[in-house]
Amino acid sequence: MEYDEKGFIKIEVKNLIDWKEANGEGCLASNKITKEGWKVGYMYREKPDEGRPDSGWRFMKGDETEEYTNEVSNVNIFSINTICNYDPDIIKYLNLPIGTALIRVSEHEFEIDNKNKQIYFAKQEK
Repeated sequence: MEYDEKGFIKIEVKNLIDWKEANGEGCLASNKITKEGWKVGYMYREKPDEGRPDSGWRFMKGDETEEYTNEVSNVNIFSINTICNYDPDIIKYLNLPIGTALIRVSEHEFEIDNKNKQIYFAKQEK
């Protein structure tokens, strides 16, 4: 894998989605996805931050600790389309409502997180 000057995995960003949400297309993503090359393992949508172009979506590998996510340099703001380019498997779930939490259960599928299954961890296909 190649990396840019900030340590993010270099990817070709294609327009994969047409995001029309009123609040905006911003999201948060863990460095485990954008720098370490893991697929999204846990994704959830919370109420968007007021006054910011925030969709409410948060994308994690799924094993991040509270200490890890509290360190601001470990989680960054991206457009949702950029994260779709890191992991296109998330696309079909993006229109789910605020309050949704999903875990990866196989190479390409997610399910609602009922806290009764383990996250399926997978590396990105680059």
